[in-house]
Amino acid sequence: MSKNNHRESFRAPIWLQNPLFVSLLGLCPALAVTKTLEAAFGMGILFTIVLVCSNVIISAIRKIIPEEVKTPAYIVVIATFVTLVKMLSEAFLPELYSTLGVFVSLLVVNCIVLGRAEAFASKNGVVDSLLDGVGNGIGYTLAISMIGLIREVLGTGRLTFGATFTFIADLNGGEKFRIPLLKNDAFDASMSFFSMPAGGFLVLGIVLAIFVAVANYKENKKKVDARLAAKKAKEGDK
Repeated sequence: MSKNNHRESFRAPIWLQNPLFVSLLGLCPALAVTKTLEAAFGMGILFTIVLVCSNVIISAIRKIIPEEVKTPAYIVVIATFVTLVKMLSEAFLPELYSTLGVFVSLLVVNCIVLGRAEAFASKNGVVDSLLDGVGNGIGYTLAISMIGLIREVLGTGRLTFGATFTFIADLNGGEKFRIPLLKNDAFDASMSFFSMPAGGFLVLGIVLAIFVAVANYKENKKKVDARLAAKKAKEGDK
C-alpha cells in the first residue's frame, strides 16, 4: 500500500469512520462503563491493546489459516490477548479491573475487534493492520471518553481522578483529585440521572445527533463548494 493508504488506514477510523459514532459498534461498553471519564478511558486503552495486537497477529498468519476455521482461529487469537490484558490489569490496575468487571472478558466477542479481524486484518499486511488497529482504538477511546466526560460532569457535578487509576491518587498523598464543575459548597447542579443507564442512552443519543449534524454540514458544504467551483469554471470558459 502507498503512504496515503497507510495514512488513511490510521486517520479514517478516528473521525470519518469512527466505529461508535458512524458504525454504531461497541454500544454495550459505551453505555455500561462510561459513568466516569477514568473508567471510559481505561476501557479504551484495554480495547486498543487487544485490537492492535489481534490485528497484527491475524494479519501475520492470515495466509496459513485454513478457510474453514478462520473465525474460530480469530477468536482464539483475540481471547489470548484478552486473557493477557485481564491478568495485567488485575495485577497492576486492580481498581480499573474491578470497575470494568465482565466487560473486559467480553472484548473476546466485541464486534469491533472481531469485525476488524475479518474485514481488514485478514486481507491486509501487518503495517496497515497495525495502523488500522491503532486508528480504531484511538477513535473508540475518544468516543467513549467523550461520553464518560459528559456523564460524569452532569451526573456528579465534578471530575474525579485517582478513583480508578489509583497511582494518580498516590502522587497526591493518597487523595483523589477532584475538579468541581457543577457542584461545590455553594450550589449543586448535578443530576444523578446521567449516572444511570437511561442517562447513558440520552447522552449517547445527543452526541450521535451532534456528530451526524457536523458530518452532514461538512458534506453539504463540500457539495456547495464543488458546485460553485464548477459554475466559476463554466463561466471562465465562456
